[in-house]
Amino acid sequence: VGFNTASHFVLNSFLACTGIDNIAEAITLLELNNWDLVAAINGVIPQENGILQSSPFNSKGIAVPPPSSSSSSSSPPSSSASAFCPINPSSRHIVERQSRMLNFRVEYRQRSVELVVEEGSTVGEIKQILETELGVPVSKMQLKGWKSGDVSDSMVLRSLHLPKNNSLYVLTPDIAPTASTSKNSALQDSLNQNFLLVISHREAQRDYNLNFPGSRTIQEVKRNISDLTNIPVRHQQWEGWPASASDDSMTLALSGISYPCHHLSVCRRSSPANAQEPTEECADVHMISDSEGDDYEDASEFGVDDSEMFGVGSSSCRKSPMMPENSENETDALIHFTSEFSSRYGETHPMFFIGSLEAASQEAFHGKARDRKLLAIYLHNDDSVLSNVFCSQMMCADSIVSYLSQNFITWAWDVTKEANKSRLLTMCTRHFGSVVTQTIRTYTTDQFPLLLIVMGKRTSNEVLNVIQGNTTVDELMMRLMGAMEIFTAQQQEDIKDEDEREAREMVKREQDEAYRLSLEADRKKREAQEREEAEQFRLEQMRKEQEEEKEAIRLSLEQALPPEPDEESGEQISKLRIRTPSGEFLERRFLGSCKLQVLFDFVASKGYPFEEFKLLTTFPRRNITQLDPGSTLLEAKLFPQETLFLEAKE
Repeated sequence: VGFNTASHFVLNSFLACTGIDNIAEAITLLELNNWDLVAAINGVIPQENGILQSSPFNSKGIAVPPPSSSSSSSSPPSSSASAFCPINPSSRHIVERQSRMLNFRVEYRQRSVELVVEEGSTVGEIKQILETELGVPVSKMQLKGWKSGDVSDSMVLRSLHLPKNNSLYVLTPDIAPTASTSKNSALQDSLNQNFLLVISHREAQRDYNLNFPGSRTIQEVKRNISDLTNIPVRHQQWEGWPASASDDSMTLALSGISYPCHHLSVCRRSSPANAQEPTEECADVHMISDSEGDDYEDASEFGVDDSEMFGVGSSSCRKSPMMPENSENETDALIHFTSEFSSRYGETHPMFFIGSLEAASQEAFHGKARDRKLLAIYLHNDDSVLSNVFCSQMMCADSIVSYLSQNFITWAWDVTKEANKSRLLTMCTRHFGSVVTQTIRTYTTDQFPLLLIVMGKRTSNEVLNVIQGNTTVDELMMRLMGAMEIFTAQQQEDIKDEDEREAREMVKREQDEAYRLSLEADRKKREAQEREEAEQFRLEQMRKEQEEEKEAIRLSLEQALPPEPDEESGEQISKLRIRTPSGEFLERRFLGSCKLQVLFDFVASKGYPFEEFKLLTTFPRRNITQLDPGSTLLEAKLFPQETLFLEAKE
């Protein structure tokens, strides 16, 4: 997905405000709120005194506060506090925290009251307002229509997680209706009755038989049909609604539809862009003949059985099975299941894991503790009367899809065919043991579909919850969240144990590395010492060899010298005195006719070779070694005596 500068700014702001580290999770939350920064923050961080007020951004990315306006509510406005959300070091995004306002439409007999109250108000405060508006004492008033069932007067609205717009109705069983209100009282009682809507999808040539309570609004019915037909509400074209049903926020009880059964038809609003011939598809429900339903007390009296009430027919003309009976492997079966599920219920559904149950378990349970998830096993059965409603209204609800995608690995299987069911039980026995298998066996066809919530543990896998098909979206969400709480507590312990284990392993690795480096250093030191000793030995050997060679040369020169002449021999004798570098003197007599080479050999025989030392006279200073070695001492003017000294050559 490409991001522009504004998207990067919103993403960075959201990360900074919420402290979320997972960028993918942050992007998902922002997309769910259409990249509305404040709405996304409110969804993640519940505010004690209200919600953050959305505000536009100027060209520099700073939130511009909206213009002030006075509230039309009868309740006094609450004081607002400033909430500062750090974005980056160079800029700050400042938004105001205000109380969230909720709209209520309350119906009582022939009257309808519109209320706007703060989210921080209680149910009892609404009743007090209604007491003033309707003249009905709070003690005799029953306020119905809450999605979570009956609530106490002390219940705070914020804890009920209500939408912006809500519809309620008041019952007063202790107050007898007057003659002028008897008809409206009967209509009010119908809020507790169930209406069967036979809705014909003309393009697909398919009928949906759906049960709705009288408190359900027309808008909610249209949204459910949107889930079933993939026709957005704004593109739906209806026939069959009475003229009195002019407002989509009106409840079915007050809309004027027939009880207990009413026929409607819907199609996609025609336009040049999407006009097309109706598709030839088999209907998965029975067509219900047009009949007057006012004379019947329940749906069974005019020929509608339980399966038709939930949109499932027994006709042989049905869609292809969710899963073929003889798939070669689990991956092919899951691909077919996902494709068929999408074709039946739309593309908005949980992301089913494509692969074997073993691979799904590995993906969910056997990664790092921080990456582990719960495993949700969805078991479908087309023979159950609950399957169609559960899939279309529960499994395809945006909140359920989002929650499952973020926190669960969802794996599915179809047990309609006995062969597929036996195959599933074999897989469950192999991976989870006989307890899970026996749990699945205990449920009858009418209790399907099932949603098994499995948590991986150190020694075995545990089934936290088995959710049956006869549930509501709110109850399903609560049970998923309950399982998630148990899993989160276990996950935190696993993360702590894993961190401690990794810390110990890190210390051990560091110690092993330090020991290895120490051994390596000792080895290198030992090798260097051995090389040094070897070099010293080699040099010593060379030195010895050189000394031995020099000694051999010296001895040979010494032996080759002519004998020293006597002073009284009568010949010309030259007496030479030679000072060595160490300060010692060498004295010897030579015949004046001796060559200089004999003098050089004599000096070399004393350890001062011609190649390393030069022989000099004292005064005048002359370098004798530069003279011709063949000249005589007389010719070199070293007669009758002379003092010379040796000096090392440079």
